[in-house]
Amino acid sequence: MKKDSLDELFENLGGGFDVHQTPTGHQSRFLDKLQIVEKPRTKHRNWMYPVSIAASIAAIFVLGFFFQNTTEDTTGLASVSPEMKQTESFFKTTIQEELRTLQSFKTPESEALVKDALVQLEVLEKEYKGLKNDLSESGNDKRVIYAMITNFQNRIDLLQNVISTLEEVKTLKAFQNETTL
Repeated sequence: MKKDSLDELFENLGGGFDVHQTPTGHQSRFLDKLQIVEKPRTKHRNWMYPVSIAASIAAIFVLGFFFQNTTEDTTGLASVSPEMKQTESFFKTTIQEELRTLQSFKTPESEALVKDALVQLEVLEKEYKGLKNDLSESGNDKRVIYAMITNFQNRIDLLQNVISTLEEVKTLKAFQNETTL
């Protein structure tokens, strides 16, 4: 179609289109309303971005802490049964108490013995981590569970032996000092 024929078409249809003029000042009123709507948004955005970033970081830390705690609770003996979870908790509490007792005996003379005991504990802890992997792979094999319990008992025995040795040394020193005077 030519341009003339389009003009003729629109002229012939004439009444079907709304062709009134917009009121004067309509564009400026529209832009004013648009700016009113945009102003609170920019103020809102100015403080909203840092707050949303801080909230996101906090959520990541909380989720990380949650997942870290849940993975610790569901591995090892705790994953076998509620009774084994109690057993593991008992052993861990006992080991912590024995460690505190061992630290109370730490003196310059006994420092080498205490450090050696801590190194041996680290070896047993690494062995226990390997046993945890074995437990998950074996599907709760009773031999692995027994080995894990034995590992806990070995740690407690080690700490108790070192503590009793330190107590004997302390008693001997006290006895020798009394006779020397």
